[in-house]
Amino acid sequence: MSATDGHAHEGDRSALTSASLGTHLVLQVPAEQIKEMVAALEVPFEPEQIEWRVTNTTKNQQPVRGQVVPYADQRAYTDRLNALFTPAGWTRKYTIHTSASFERSKDQKIAAKVLVTCELTIFGLGSHSATGEEWADDDNAGTSAEAQAFKRACSCFGLGRYLYYFTGSWVDLDDRKRPKAVPQLFGWATPAGWREGLRPRCMEEPTANQVRSANSGPGPHNGNGRAVDAEVLREIEGMEKRVGKRMYRGVLKSVAKVWSPKDIQEKAIQEKVLAHLEAAERGLRRAEAAQERGGLAALARVLGSLRLSSLDQVDNLRTLQEIVVALEAAASRGN
Repeated sequence: MSATDGHAHEGDRSALTSASLGTHLVLQVPAEQIKEMVAALEVPFEPEQIEWRVTNTTKNQQPVRGQVVPYADQRAYTDRLNALFTPAGWTRKYTIHTSASFERSKDQKIAAKVLVTCELTIFGLGSHSATGEEWADDDNAGTSAEAQAFKRACSCFGLGRYLYYFTGSWVDLDDRKRPKAVPQLFGWATPAGWREGLRPRCMEEPTANQVRSANSGPGPHNGNGRAVDAEVLREIEGMEKRVGKRMYRGVLKSVAKVWSPKDIQEKAIQEKVLAHLEAAERGLRRAEAAQERGGLAALARVLGSLRLSSLDQVDNLRTLQEIVVALEAAASRGN
């Protein structure tokens, strides 16, 4: 079981130089270009490429509910690699390991698992390997283990890694245990939101409570029967002093269509509001740092071009992003 998706890198990037050492191709890529490549790999997949898998279900409860997590098909990963590096710019190799016996449950044993290792090489970035596994009694065990290994290897480069920050959302299931409706993706899990600077909370802890759905599992509920989170509410309220009243009200109005965070009726919207406020705080800190390097005159010119007199008047992330980019560019020029 092996596959190769390229032999050499196309010569369309003048910044790359190559030298042949035996059968291996070594590319020397500038550090700045490596950062750009990794950043492009980290961008989330398009929402239409995301599917949802049921991982847990409730017992003795009607209606039946299930915990779902998002995933992307293996083709989404290969499409991204082909788009960024061309089919000749990367390669993968699979190895089947000796199967081992595992206890599947307390009262049932299965003969073996299929273990597959995928070594993924992106010319100019390096190689990573990862292992996938599946129970051998599954007719598609080899294919499933292969796909799992490949996607895990991709995550070592940052591709698809954001999906690890989802912990699962509870939704109603139909009589075939399929989701009746799928959760709505937050801004940080979309390409546009990610490029605007939105990120999941506590990125260092993938098991943190990152995902909120419109129909969540056990927890406090409002009058409509939809879950809300008192802790997230307190965090939202604490952001007002950190981002300023104008930005705070602007986010509440644009994201949640409310004037007070207490009026938010869904946990999913709570999380989205908090993510936007945290992005705003990061943007403001970047603006302040750039202003210290570039000086007050640069800040005045940037704000004047937007018909603003101070950062306190900014009430949306798009304008804040324009200011940050302009200030950082001015600071790098020394004016």
